[in-house]
Amino acid sequence: MPTIMLIQTNLYERTFSWKIKSTLVPIILGVIMNSAYDIKFNIMGTVFALIGVGVTSFYQVLVGEKQKEFQVNSMQLLYYQAPLSALLLLFCFPIIEPPWASDGLLYREWSTVDLVLVFLSGIIAFLVNVSIYWIIGNTSAITYNVVGQLKFCLTLIGGYFLFTEPVMPIQFLGIITTMCGVSLYAYFKNQDQKSLPFSVHK
Repeated sequence: MPTIMLIQTNLYERTFSWKIKSTLVPIILGVIMNSAYDIKFNIMGTVFALIGVGVTSFYQVLVGEKQKEFQVNSMQLLYYQAPLSALLLLFCFPIIEPPWASDGLLYREWSTVDLVLVFLSGIIAFLVNVSIYWIIGNTSAITYNVVGQLKFCLTLIGGYFLFTEPVMPIQFLGIITTMCGVSLYAYFKNQDQKSLPFSVHK
């Protein structure tokens, strides 16, 4: 989220109130506490993680900016973006997952269940993309990331209550801290929207 703020501030001259910026502190601290037991550092992993943060942040910012620039909705922008992404992946996947390898695509025996699962995963991926474009287009990339942190907390809570997944005390503290940050963000964002002139409301 700080990366998205930096991109929007420096490249698109967006401004954020100090209240919105302050909500990032408990959210980030909560995420760190939630992930403390899952993090393992190495140089290569750190490099790829930093690249991933940068690319993802630019992508999410562009999703919102291009919808406003071209005056299109989420489905219209996805309609033009998806074929280009598929074309790029078509050139990448033979290098990353060679289909001619011994365990590759061409040598696998595909059952009906496998094909159904592949089809369902494609549908789910499409719905995820639509939700990304819709949330960012109607709110902002920052709000989308805040929603993502809320989803992460709910996933941990659901895993604990439904599947008895172990959750450390510091992770419970992290969940509470993150939820407080999310609640403050929603409150301050709502207050900022109410302070705007009526004419700019959708």
